[in-house]
Amino acid sequence: MAAVKLRELDATAVADAATAIGPHIRRTPTEKSDALSGLAGREVYLKLENLQKTGSFKIRGALNALMRKDERERANGVVTASAGNHGQGVAFAAKLLGIPACVVLPIGVPLAKLTAIQRAGAETVLTGESYDEAHAAALEIARDRKRSYVHAFDDDDVIAGQGTLALELLDDAPDLDVLVVPVGGGGLISGIALAASSRKSRPRIVGVQAAGASAFADSFKSGTLVKHPVATIADGIAVARPAERTLAIVKRYVDDVLTVTDEAIARTIVVLLERTKLLAEGAGAAALAAVLELDGRVGGQKVGVVISGGNIDPNLLGKALQQGLASAGRYLAFRTWLDDKPGLLHQLTGILAAEHINILHVGIHRLGPYAALGRVGLDVIVDTRDRSHADEVLALIRRHGFPAEELLDTTPGP
Repeated sequence: MAAVKLRELDATAVADAATAIGPHIRRTPTEKSDALSGLAGREVYLKLENLQKTGSFKIRGALNALMRKDERERANGVVTASAGNHGQGVAFAAKLLGIPACVVLPIGVPLAKLTAIQRAGAETVLTGESYDEAHAAALEIARDRKRSYVHAFDDDDVIAGQGTLALELLDDAPDLDVLVVPVGGGGLISGIALAASSRKSRPRIVGVQAAGASAFADSFKSGTLVKHPVATIADGIAVARPAERTLAIVKRYVDDVLTVTDEAIARTIVVLLERTKLLAEGAGAAALAAVLELDGRVGGQKVGVVISGGNIDPNLLGKALQQGLASAGRYLAFRTWLDDKPGLLHQLTGILAAEHINILHVGIHRLGPYAALGRVGLDVIVDTRDRSHADEVLALIRRHGFPAEELLDTTPGP
């Protein structure tokens, strides 16, 4: 029997989606984190979509969209473009429903996301340098093959499916003051806003974008669609331009859209691993980064935070952890210069050892731009407790007559 399209995108549409997809997805836990609550100075409840099937919330919208297709559309198959997580959702849903699927991804998509899509049996096409370029190519493929296109966020059925997350969260923690949500193209926050709109006591809803992909935040503030180039470790929310559909919903129901730096996101990935033993990708950590680092801008005393996904590429994870530890002052990388004669390296390491400072790495440059005639460039990485301790170590080295230039900007972001 042919599926019936939603007549109107509202809270009822989200409830219908929850009924449809509920048997096929995981009802992910909502957990209060005492450790994060202590850091944030308020009660923090995490909605753990990093534990969802496919590793992110995207399966919700993708599955709802495919279940709403009629028999002809299912037989023809579907095409989508994705930065990774939506593609995994579509691939999983297509396999479940027996629908042919083609997923178009940018060339730089994390390998872990690409292989997950391929394991689910979907055809993959790599093209373009960004999600938007992959999207343009996917539209052409859909037209050529006469297939239905499933947009990652500019689709009523996808939006309704994403909103089912909020129904679970608000049932688990019904008296939240604020609900904080990562934002890329706006599908998730739109669905959440619609789901919350019918509640008698609606929490304040705050979206969070990466500062390097801030088109939605700027569109929200200006009231008109804005397009920006993107550059962020949060590839799951690296969208250059929101949709009119999602922007209209957000302008109506959402209270604010903030931005956080990549450094703040990296620090939050580290905090989640250390304090909760949970792994989040960049997009998944963005909302919590705002709660932990944007003092007073999120507000509330009982805050729900969506950890939207955990599909981080292992190579990127290593870089994110390194950046997060450095920006939190957990290690110090510096360059110094020594006269090229015996004993000075031993003197420097002795100064550090006397203060029980653990040396992680020493690199010596005798050639190239870091060294001059009769001098040697030295790169050193040491363990430090925090930012103030890193500053103390730099001061210690300089007091003993060694010039020291910090290699990484470890100043916390706003």
